[in-house]
Amino acid sequence: MDEFRQKGGKKAAIVAITANCILTVLNVAVGLMSGSYALVSEGAHTLSDVVTSIIAYVGFYFGQKPADEEHPIGHGRAEAISGLVIVVFLVVVAWEIMQGAVEKILNPSLITVPETLAAVMAFVGIIVNFGVSEYVINLGKSIKSPAIVADGKHQRTDIFSSIAILVGVVVSNIGYPILDPIIAFVIGGLILRTAYEIGKENIDNIMGKVPSKEFIENIKRVANETPQVKNPHNIKVDYLGSYATVTLHIELDGNMTLDESHKIVHMVQNNIIREIPEVKYVMIHACPIGLDYDHDQEIDI
Repeated sequence: MDEFRQKGGKKAAIVAITANCILTVLNVAVGLMSGSYALVSEGAHTLSDVVTSIIAYVGFYFGQKPADEEHPIGHGRAEAISGLVIVVFLVVVAWEIMQGAVEKILNPSLITVPETLAAVMAFVGIIVNFGVSEYVINLGKSIKSPAIVADGKHQRTDIFSSIAILVGVVVSNIGYPILDPIIAFVIGGLILRTAYEIGKENIDNIMGKVPSKEFIENIKRVANETPQVKNPHNIKVDYLGSYATVTLHIELDGNMTLDESHKIVHMVQNNIIREIPEVKYVMIHACPIGLDYDHDQEIDI
């Protein structure tokens, strides 16, 4: 699985960076030639895509490093941290774009009517961004990488930006050139929205948001399928980037020897790790069947 994830992460980074380098050059060049500030802004946006793809891959790379003495459960949170770095970068880019757009809106003399070439470039951007974003998001989901998925979602906002630019060029040529900087302002807003979504997802990851019911039920199912195991409960999940650690309690026959219960506990651990790829570490506490007590209370022997 690790080798598969490494290859997938590298492939996603290469595709995203290559596509966005080409789009950056074309957007800025065509934007300057055609007089479209919105298209130049989109060039800055695609340049940010290049930087965020690099950040996402760096986080992904460090997140794959094996556990060591200082990080006994691995480096998985590096991916979520890289997602937050992307958020900061996106906010800066959005601010610069929106600031320039407001300046033009307040000073209409600075606005020029975009040429038709800008519309052609916007259409090309729609096609390229759709293909790249779908590819990166699907690949990120397949390798369980929040950093790669975040990068793909960032790429997806460019589709709406390109659509807005295309409409803006048409309307500007009809007689409303003010729409070009307004579209640029909207692009900045879309970037801010993406920053919010990426930030929320990665903060939830770091802060230990409660997993889905389906995930918990899957853990219970695997535990119950192990011979002699009853009533898996008190399940807690902690996400570390692309993988998770799990703790849970299971009930076993109270007359078992320590050796027997120890073997079953390890069977459950191995089964969960084998059948649920997202789980990398499992810690299990064995309880005698039917023993009812508060797990938080002190117990006298």
